[in-house]
Amino acid sequence: MSEGPNASDFHDLDPAIRVLMGPGPSDVPPRVLRAMAAPTLGHLDPDFLELMTETQVLLRAVFQTQNPLTIPVSGTGSAGMEACFVNLVEPGDQVAIVVNGVFGTRMVDCAGRLGAEIIPIEVEWGRAADPQAVADALKGKQPKIVAVVHAETSTGVCQPLTEIIAIAKEHGALMMVDCVTSLGGVEVALDSWEIDAAFSGTQKCLSCPPGLAPLSFDEKAVAKMMARKTKVKSWYLDLTMVGDYWGAQRKYHHTAPINMIYALREALRLVVEEGLDARFARHRLNHEALVAGIEGMGLRMLVPAAERLASLNSVCIPAGADDLGTRRALLRQFGLEIGAGLGPLAGKIWRVGLQGHSATERNVRLFLTALESVLKSQDVEAQPGGPEAADRVYARSR
Repeated sequence: MSEGPNASDFHDLDPAIRVLMGPGPSDVPPRVLRAMAAPTLGHLDPDFLELMTETQVLLRAVFQTQNPLTIPVSGTGSAGMEACFVNLVEPGDQVAIVVNGVFGTRMVDCAGRLGAEIIPIEVEWGRAADPQAVADALKGKQPKIVAVVHAETSTGVCQPLTEIIAIAKEHGALMMVDCVTSLGGVEVALDSWEIDAAFSGTQKCLSCPPGLAPLSFDEKAVAKMMARKTKVKSWYLDLTMVGDYWGAQRKYHHTAPINMIYALREALRLVVEEGLDARFARHRLNHEALVAGIEGMGLRMLVPAAERLASLNSVCIPAGADDLGTRRALLRQFGLEIGAGLGPLAGKIWRVGLQGHSATERNVRLFLTALESVLKSQDVEAQPGGPEAADRVYARSR
């Protein structure tokens, strides 16, 4: 038998302390980390079943819905996307998808693998979709689903939904929305907006570690799922079975990630304690201060003001700046993480997250000061007025 590794070959786990201002994950509050460290219960233990119920109550509050089928799916936000599509799409269904970034592209891929007839609505990356373009794309079509990314993490666009939802309803289609980077930071109101299916992730504005995907189906979405002519293509994500575990029957399907659910419950408690309106206002204020600081330095944002997402900010990389070198310097010198551009925006933008526990005045000031220092070291022309411009925004709010 060959010699294996010795325990002494591995040092104690001691991750560096970072300020997470990338596209996700966000910083996790100590209360959430403590909740994760609580003793593990069995997934059918009566005490854990009670915690499941409480988690659903809290999740409905944050989604602003009364939908009974509102649960966290085991897996990251991408599992939430796949759960929505595999349960609602059957071969031959027409599915209209707005594509203005990486995550719209992923939805096209996911629906296509299920045999859907895709109606792609292509939009310039960095811009929101014009509702008229959606209406034009659906003329003469009979889509079963219209899907859109509310908060496009790859670009920093927040898509207005009201008119697109109305168009979907006119066609008798279900409205599916990706809320991964908006839930808990930007208003998401499923019931009043008449969204039929929505999914999110825990690691963005909810400030819980990655590993669960909150989702919610209304009565229409549940009815379509139950009326399927074919089996759901994924056994693991089949909500006709997973829903029985989270519903009144508490019927075993798979072993739930117990300690992750502890963490989500605590993260949702923090959201409810702060209050949704106050939380949205905090994200908006810090976003406005960050934008003022960026523009005060003579830099510019990718997305027009009216279409910007408060929780994810895309900063255009100035001429002469080293994209990777800047991000590495921020991490090495200041312990601060930001994200790179993706797809056609690679090398053109930095993605700066202000999500949940990371959306603070302290972090905005740190980022602006650190960025100014790094750009100066690269001899990049940037005005020295970023932090002062942010100060003025904060002063107006006091």
